[in-house]
Amino acid sequence: MHHKFKVGQLVDYNPGRVGMPASSWQYKILRLLPAEGSDLLYRIKSPGETFERVAKERELSARSLLSPT
Repeated sequence: MHHKFKVGQLVDYNPGRVGMPASSWQYKILRLLPAEGSDLLYRIKSPGETFERVAKERELSARSLLSPT
């Protein structure tokens, strides 16, 4: 398995879980993490948050050119 996104890339994050709000800001890939089962993991950070998140690859999508910054 290979990571789809690269360190430094801007992504959208949609955790798809109730009670797990994500900010509407862009997220930046900080680090590629080892897989957990069949899920590739990433450490991500939004400039509008004071903490980092761990996200599964399926929760991320590439930022489109039309996405707000």
